[in-house]
Amino acid sequence: MKTLFDEIEIAGMKLKNRFIRSATFDGFSDEHGCPTPSLYAIYEDLARGGVGTIITGLTSVSNTEQLMGRQMAIHDDSFIPGYRIMTDAAHRCGAAIIMQLACHGSQYREDAGVKPIWGPSTVEDIAYKKTAQEMSREEIARMREDFANGAFRAKQAGFDSVQLHAAHGYLLSKFLTPYYNQRSDEYGGSIENRGRALFETYQAVREKVGPDYPVLIKINCEDFMEQGMTFEECRCVCARLAELGIDAIEVSGGSFSSRPNESPARKEEGYFRWHADQLARELPVPVIVVGGNRDYETMTNLIRESAIIAVSLSRPLIRECALIERWKGEDRSRALCVSCNKCFNPKGTSCVFNRE
Repeated sequence: MKTLFDEIEIAGMKLKNRFIRSATFDGFSDEHGCPTPSLYAIYEDLARGGVGTIITGLTSVSNTEQLMGRQMAIHDDSFIPGYRIMTDAAHRCGAAIIMQLACHGSQYREDAGVKPIWGPSTVEDIAYKKTAQEMSREEIARMREDFANGAFRAKQAGFDSVQLHAAHGYLLSKFLTPYYNQRSDEYGGSIENRGRALFETYQAVREKVGPDYPVLIKINCEDFMEQGMTFEECRCVCARLAELGIDAIEVSGGSFSSRPNESPARKEEGYFRWHADQLARELPVPVIVVGGNRDYETMTNLIRESAIIAVSLSRPLIRECALIERWKGEDRSRALCVSCNKCFNPKGTSCVFNRE
């Protein structure tokens, strides 16, 4: 019978359990995107805490874009030695570590200054109120090259894998969304065309890192918005990625552009379980699910009753980095409140012990 503490393998990458720390914006890099001692401490604490695999926060692959505040970056070789410290620490503690690679496009709150805001079309972001400039074919080619070079640097820095961020309204996700992708060339229109930038980016990454290095993707099952990508279109994109050789798919959903009444988020645990299970049963590649994974027994049942290979979670590990070790010791209660380390307040805000 499957358990959350089973050892598993993804494309030769050995994972000591089915728990994955999902990518989270950490905000502890320096102003240039370089890792800092504070960032090292976060990842080492997570690895010591028992999680089998860590996916980093979104890491900028391009110096063409303005960095978000204290965002990780890997747009030139100078970043490699610093990240080697991070990967060595994770490996000493027995955890695999994956770098998430991203371009953020119009999902950027600060002033971009003289740098362009990339996007598939000139459309204002619903949530961030930034208007991208439509990328030329040359800029799309530059994006592909930046992702490929970022992946190669991550491999040199000792990361066990990379994950392409094509979810939550970031740039690759925008190409998949009809509302934001209104192009009339080969990168717009049908889902096959809207997926072209993603497919070509994956192929460029694969060519750069070689056939044996694991490459994952994070993708929305649906955008949950008017003129958003549908689940049927997601299935088409994932099927094509599987044909091209993607090694695993992490399923999420929605973005800041989503309409609250259309998204399943926060309605029940395992927001995207049904979508991920459908994909896992259809595709010849491992599928991971993220979103609302909180309760040990619920996650155990998910693994046993579905074709999903692993579960991703983040907020519980922010509240208690050693949560997985505690669960391994058979204390299966929820993550402790970060305010008092005693209560199990689900939102981690109004602590029952520290009212001030």
